[in-house]
Amino acid sequence: MKFLTALAAAALATTTSAFAPAPSQVHSTNRLADLQTNHAIATGTATATRSPTSLCDMLTQTELPQKLYFEKTDREPAKVLGGIKIGNRKLTVVTGASSGLGLNCAATLAKTGRHFVVMAVRDVEKGKRVAKEFGMPEGSYVVMKLELGSLQSVRDFVFNLKAFKSNRGLDNLICNAAVYKPTDPEPAWTDDGFEQSMGINHFGHFLLVNLLIDDLAKVKGSRCCVVGSITGNSNTVGGGLVYPRADLGDLSGFAEGAKKPVSMADGKPFFGAKAYKDSKVCNMMTVSELHRRYHESTGIAFSSMYPGCIAETQLFREKRPWFRKAFPWFMKYVTGGYVGMEEAGERLAQVVDDPQCTKSDVYWSWNGGAQQIGRWSEDGKPRGAGGSGGEIFENTQSDAVRDRETAKKMWELSCKAVGLTDKDKPKAAESA
Repeated sequence: MKFLTALAAAALATTTSAFAPAPSQVHSTNRLADLQTNHAIATGTATATRSPTSLCDMLTQTELPQKLYFEKTDREPAKVLGGIKIGNRKLTVVTGASSGLGLNCAATLAKTGRHFVVMAVRDVEKGKRVAKEFGMPEGSYVVMKLELGSLQSVRDFVFNLKAFKSNRGLDNLICNAAVYKPTDPEPAWTDDGFEQSMGINHFGHFLLVNLLIDDLAKVKGSRCCVVGSITGNSNTVGGGLVYPRADLGDLSGFAEGAKKPVSMADGKPFFGAKAYKDSKVCNMMTVSELHRRYHESTGIAFSSMYPGCIAETQLFREKRPWFRKAFPWFMKYVTGGYVGMEEAGERLAQVVDDPQCTKSDVYWSWNGGAQQIGRWSEDGKPRGAGGSGGEIFENTQSDAVRDRETAKKMWELSCKAVGLTDKDKPKAAESA
């Protein structure tokens, strides 16, 4: 077992170097992508070429435009009379719902007939297209603009959502959208000056949740789930043994405002893979702080979850063909951490739909939760490492994620970073 653990850790550790571009090529490659992206946007010829089920659409290394959201042109007119469309179904918001995990989750919920899904997406037209391609029943969803890389877009989305649903509450909020840029040599920035991994994955969702707590509080049994990751949980194989480890340090980067030129939470030089992991730690800490501050007064169930390793993805498309072929096999037959996209989406949907998932301050996992490599089973696939199959259970977060003082500091500095005013803050009573 010790040998297999070491083998798994060594193989997973290659992910940092296996898909890293050669240093001499990276600047020219990124510059070319910038020029191509900007030209396509300027001429109106940009098209979506990747599969809607591709994880790289959700956790993407592709270059985003320098300006992510133009309020005058990107802001949607408010949709109204949503109550008629919603009916007696539960109203559920899913961010990042036009691809990958979010899309599969949204489709699963819509097809139950119990949920009316708000697909909160960057590209509205793409969202409408993939919803039809995935067979989401007509009248079971609405697509709304949300660019998490712009705090103004977050506020515009909240305004439009409130206009759409009128006075009714919000049953479920799933914060799923994320970007992942492990090979970028230099940081990219959100419209507000945050490094994009932290700005989109954490700060955008942090503001969104805070602005919607009172709406969730209107509904008895409402739930809020923020997608976590083993990479931010140091008590797992992927989070504890694979370099770099998540580490918020003393949050000196946050204390400095977390804006350009500050690119890391700990104030140190930019490291793309670590920036993503740090953002996931902040996501999971946010859940614990939401529970501590608002669960008692609102009854909202705040949770996080790890869906398993979705290994077959274009995330590794740029380098090392051998790695792209070997990694899914390795996760299936050595670590046992592999899970398909459809099953991962069903797992995320389960957290807000299953009656057994009403407990707050829980980190949900399946099939062992990736705290060890899998054990042999009769079907030839290791079991017990968070991969396909198995039952849902309450997993254990690392001591770093459960660090109360750091979580409190992270919360307070995040409130300041996103400009959360007294008027913005939830009316719900906050626990001491």
